[in-house]
Amino acid sequence: MLHRRLVMKPAKKIGLIAHDNKKQDLLEWAGFNRDLLTRHELYATDATGRLLEQELDLKILKLKSGALGGDQQIGARIADGEIDVLIFFWDPLKPMPHDPDVKALLRVAVVWNIPIACNRASADFMISSPLMSQDYQRLLPDYQRYPERTDVDDPA
Repeated sequence: MLHRRLVMKPAKKIGLIAHDNKKQDLLEWAGFNRDLLTRHELYATDATGRLLEQELDLKILKLKSGALGGDQQIGARIADGEIDVLIFFWDPLKPMPHDPDVKALLRVAVVWNIPIACNRASADFMISSPLMSQDYQRLLPDYQRYPERTDVDDPA
């Protein structure tokens, strides 16, 4: 597949999401990394964004609650190139009524080749990477030509 490049600037656009059982974990992680996070544009689903704003005095662009479409709003921003990084502390042990939205969000993040951290360890590695504070050329599959592919099964 052909690729094109998208330059991610040093001030990354970071999506922050946490399921209820993981909000405290994300809050502690964000508190530890507050100074680094202030260098970036932050987006979050509603409850997560309000918690981060209140507890850490961070400027957050808040979207809808995840279950009410916020996960999809984050996914749309990823697809439109408006979010560079996704930090999503999800709970793998508790089924969510909006699990299809969660799966779709993770799929979109992979489709558009953005870094994803799903737990504290991966978020620590990501936020401390030198790539977070410099230009980064992200490779994007050339989806303009995707419909022309001949290597996919045609159900017709």
